[in-house]
Amino acid sequence: CCSCLELFFVGEMEQKQAIWCLNPKDQFQEELVIRPLHSGDIYASFQFRTLWDTDFLQEGQKKVSHYRLFPKSLGQVLSKFSVQELHISFTQGFWRTMQWGQPFIPSPPGAELWVWFHDTVSDVDGNWKELTNVLSGIFCASLNFIDMTNTVQPSASFKPLGLGNATDHRFLRYATLPREIVCTENLTPWKKLLPCGSKAGLAVLMKSEKLFHSSFHSQAVHIRPICQDEQCTSKAWELRQTLNVVFDHYTSGQGKKEWSLFKMFSRTLTEACPLASSSKVYVDITDNPELFELSPATPLLSQAVVLGDRRTYSVYDLTRAETFGQLRSFNLLLRWKGDNMLRPLLHAERYVAGFGLQTGEIHTVIYNNHPYRAFPVLLMDSVPWYLQLYIHTLTVTSKSRDNKPSYIHYQPAKDRHRPHLLEMLIQLPPHSMTEVTVQFERALLKWTEYTPDPNHGFYVGSSVVSALVPSMVAMSTNFTQDQPLFSSFVPVKEESSYFVRVYTEPLLVNLPTPDFSMPYNVICLTCTVVAVGYGSFYNLLTRTFQVDEPSPPLAKRLANFIRRIRGVPLLA
Repeated sequence: CCSCLELFFVGEMEQKQAIWCLNPKDQFQEELVIRPLHSGDIYASFQFRTLWDTDFLQEGQKKVSHYRLFPKSLGQVLSKFSVQELHISFTQGFWRTMQWGQPFIPSPPGAELWVWFHDTVSDVDGNWKELTNVLSGIFCASLNFIDMTNTVQPSASFKPLGLGNATDHRFLRYATLPREIVCTENLTPWKKLLPCGSKAGLAVLMKSEKLFHSSFHSQAVHIRPICQDEQCTSKAWELRQTLNVVFDHYTSGQGKKEWSLFKMFSRTLTEACPLASSSKVYVDITDNPELFELSPATPLLSQAVVLGDRRTYSVYDLTRAETFGQLRSFNLLLRWKGDNMLRPLLHAERYVAGFGLQTGEIHTVIYNNHPYRAFPVLLMDSVPWYLQLYIHTLTVTSKSRDNKPSYIHYQPAKDRHRPHLLEMLIQLPPHSMTEVTVQFERALLKWTEYTPDPNHGFYVGSSVVSALVPSMVAMSTNFTQDQPLFSSFVPVKEESSYFVRVYTEPLLVNLPTPDFSMPYNVICLTCTVVAVGYGSFYNLLTRTFQVDEPSPPLAKRLANFIRRIRGVPLLA
């Protein structure tokens, strides 16, 4: 951070830097949203946003050299690889939509990375390969295993979320690692990207042993250019770091009738981040007082339209001293009173059917729970090359009738080069279940291509379902107005609908696996045969045999002994 002593420097560079210190072009906000789920679990969502009024792509790395709140490591990545948008997430567990509803920002199990490059990039594949290696080092993850065999170029499923309406999907790359394990070594570098780190503000609650002892954990980084006003006369880069956790108090042994910040995180809040212009805690009280009781109460209330529904939140402003009280500690307490269950409007699941290790069938089931509205969804499937799809067996049925997709984009796989890519636009009838099935055949891999634990199976990434779901209330299309961070991530183009992205479960498929213990058995058998056969033959050739005369009987030996003493000749 800049120092006020720089005002006394005489040079032109020092004067410009001092002016920049007095008028910073960046700002930082932090929020924590707590939503009691109808299943009795607790959903906690951290949102950290850094805005910087600069341009990495036009000014170049040499001019953008002074960083205050925006992390320098990510700024250099944007400049070097000409990144227009970057979205990366690390998730442990699966989001149970039917029990928990829709999350604020969805993510699939494992690691997900999708990037829009600037249209001036000539070698997109080369930049993509280098970018994955750099991000692998920044986040201490195995993103270096992303290559062309698990990378696709979606044509319609992933549009830019920031400025620009790019339609040339040649500059888009998407990849997932469904088997990626998320642990402390991924959380630590993620927290270091925050201006205050984990020393102050909401980040002090991020205790590893509590976060990873949960039913669901997801951390993400989203970088995009956005408008700062409604006319878009001023632009800025937005870095949004999100962390979503679902606590199940049955597994923690604390019961589901009462929870607090200390019970969830083993810590309480003592201060806001000094560099944050806004630091707030939101608690969803839309169902209050039917379901729970909140303590301490606050007179600050806020309403926001989230996922097509108007919600009411209790707001705790951490920048106010009265929030912490005389003890300088803030701890929320919630007691449950009842139970209720709501079904989400859009839900999807996927599984593998069939028997044996030769053929199989992938089933994707999409549910439209709206009672009277039909709406289209965009389904994207990325299947590895070793599952050879039979596209002529593709069927889509809704209410036991054929449902012909209005748009299909299919890119066949190349063995050991690229995966299958299938995108379809399907119309979902109201209150219906739509099933998409396709048959496949398992390929036989080379023995060097199997994982160290081949009998565990091979993971197939989640299917992605994108849709504009009808909203219960009118959505706000003003993206730049002052609103909570958790309700302003995806731009809204229409007041009557909102965007939802749903991920299905990853698949675990068994492939024909050779007996890797056979080489060991062959070596043991061969060595045994060689030792027995060759050893016996070698003894026959090299050993000398002598005739050993039998020894005389005991009486004769005694007689000869006596004769030897008496000096009489021995018996023959």
